[in-house]
Amino acid sequence: MERVLKDDAIQEKGERARMASFVGAMAIADLVKTTLGPKGMDKILQSTGRGRSVTVTNDGATILKSLHIDNPAAKVLVGILLFEPTA
Repeated sequence: MERVLKDDAIQEKGERARMASFVGAMAIADLVKTTLGPKGMDKILQSTGRGRSVTVTNDGATILKSLHIDNPAAKVLVGILLFEPTA
């Protein structure tokens, strides 16, 4: 049998998969909603690459573009919010 998943991949099914998708989408929503409105808060974004730049922003698109997301439902949600197709 040919393997489709990587060795370190985790496969979730049923209720656990639904819950993981729900939690991922809620995390994205919670992150962005605090930047909205007249009392919106700024976020401090620190890069982990070379140079270690720091950005302070309350722009939701900038915040979403800077995230590394591995949750499939969260990726779809971010794609919708940024009007970008998902791969």
